[in-house]
Amino acid sequence: MANKTKSARKPKNLPKSSKLLEVIVEALSDRKAEEIVSLDLSGNLDAACDSFVVCHAIAGVQLRAIAQHVLDKVEEELGIKAYHKEGFNNLEWVLIDYIDVVVHIFLKSRREFYQIEDLWADATKTQFN
Repeated sequence: MANKTKSARKPKNLPKSSKLLEVIVEALSDRKAEEIVSLDLSGNLDAACDSFVVCHAIAGVQLRAIAQHVLDKVEEELGIKAYHKEGFNNLEWVLIDYIDVVVHIFLKSRREFYQIEDLWADATKTQFN
């Protein structure tokens, strides 16, 4: 099945996971994350969450700044702390798990290697930049 791509919009009266997704994308954009994409997995019964957000950074120091800004902004604006986070030691792929939304921040070379978006080819894909 081919990817469905739609442009990003900000609907009113967002459900909790949609508002979370909006704040995450804003935080990623604030720190100049590259090629921000969300994958809507809500229709896939095998998926453990509603959405994946995938992006990349050029260098480890930028990756750390992006990830930390996501953690800070989500907690500040929504009062939500990440359920789990990992990858801060090697700074090649940081994962931040908010249960409904999972954020993947890669170094560009790691994103190209793992091609995580291709694993969910049937998901609706939204590009933000």
